[in-house]
Amino acid sequence: MKLSKFLVGAAAATALTGMASGAMAVTEIQWWHAMGGANGERVNKIAADFNASQSEYKVVPTNKGNYTETMTAAIAAFRAHKQPDIVQVFEVGTATMMAAKGAIYPVHQLMSDEGESFDINAYLPAVVSYYQTSDGKLLSMPFNSSTPVLWYNKDAFKKAGITKVPSTWDEMKTASEKLVASGMKCGFSFGWQSWVMIENYSAWHNLPIGTKENGYAGLDTEFTFNNAAVKNRLQKIYDWSKKGLFKYGGRRGDSLSMFTNGECGMWMNSSAYYGAMKAQAKFDFGQAMLPLDTEVAKKPQNSIIGGATLWVLKGKPKENYKGVALFLKYLSSPKVQAWWHQETGYVPITTAAYKLSQEQGFYKSNPGTDTAIHELSLNQPTPNSRGLRFGNFVQVRDIINEEMENIWAGKKTASQAMDDAVARGNKLLRKFEKANR
Repeated sequence: MKLSKFLVGAAAATALTGMASGAMAVTEIQWWHAMGGANGERVNKIAADFNASQSEYKVVPTNKGNYTETMTAAIAAFRAHKQPDIVQVFEVGTATMMAAKGAIYPVHQLMSDEGESFDINAYLPAVVSYYQTSDGKLLSMPFNSSTPVLWYNKDAFKKAGITKVPSTWDEMKTASEKLVASGMKCGFSFGWQSWVMIENYSAWHNLPIGTKENGYAGLDTEFTFNNAAVKNRLQKIYDWSKKGLFKYGGRRGDSLSMFTNGECGMWMNSSAYYGAMKAQAKFDFGQAMLPLDTEVAKKPQNSIIGGATLWVLKGKPKENYKGVALFLKYLSSPKVQAWWHQETGYVPITTAAYKLSQEQGFYKSNPGTDTAIHELSLNQPTPNSRGLRFGNFVQVRDIINEEMENIWAGKKTASQAMDDAVARGNKLLRKFEKANR
């Protein structure tokens, strides 16, 4: 009996050792991201589904706060040699990541090194162009890409007698007047105001934000968004606010509740609020393209993306990168991208995922949910509407927010605020240029 017990115990110990060694054989891939709430849960599902699809790698997603906090944490971790394999960085951090020489592993190089098929033409041009080098090489993998749209309350429109969704700024004024007259507290609001009212307003009207092709053509760029078109539009919005037609509700997505609780009849912000709209709005809502300033342009050009991409960092064990390449390939698959797009309102990053959504009848069942795709692909991007690539732009956006808030508070005219924003922003551009020569 004793020998029998010994043999049984030995067998059990051997089995446990085998299980432990098997577990150790799984290579962990650390993925730091900035997705909270419902989108954070969706990120966890993507990782879990990938992990279940194979047994060699385990992607471990970790929320590191908002976009700025996540990028800052990754940079600090890299300096401490404790970086993740993958980090999600918002679009305005592109120049900063590019300048981190030796820290990033360009996606096109990673896929080539790991022998994974990768066709840049499979991705939507408006999405990948933001993250490509001058010779068309992809630096980071698009993940959650969006663009601002005009959200509107269909029930409020009906009550106010508005029969046409505004397509121009003049129509925005008229519709806002009718909404306020019908009892609403404000006509419209917007969030992420630098992105919507400076960056996308400029691209939509084919206006440069800065010199050197918005920073793509050199670090010696300067801001030019203190032009007459931007100043006039912002000043008019402030003037409208005195009559309640516009109401400012804070940075980022802070003003979402002003729309979903019925305070404002229209809201300009990311298409990626679709999930939040479905969960929070107690009324019928729709999406439409951004309004055109007919005093500035005869027709819209194209909008530019927001959101973020996934950057691969160097300095991890060699065996990790095969897993990273496989995960990025999985993430780009039509099934995953179509699901992500339909759940969140972010645009599908590939043509195949867009077509799959069409085939599944998503746009017929949910009219307007392809508005962002139409905006981004409206026309072939110009040097003014391709996007932007300015160093220190995370901090510059804070400056723009401060100066725009001075307008809404009546502390500065739009002209003064934009001139000050450009002057302050240019100082940060020179600092970035000096540090990265």
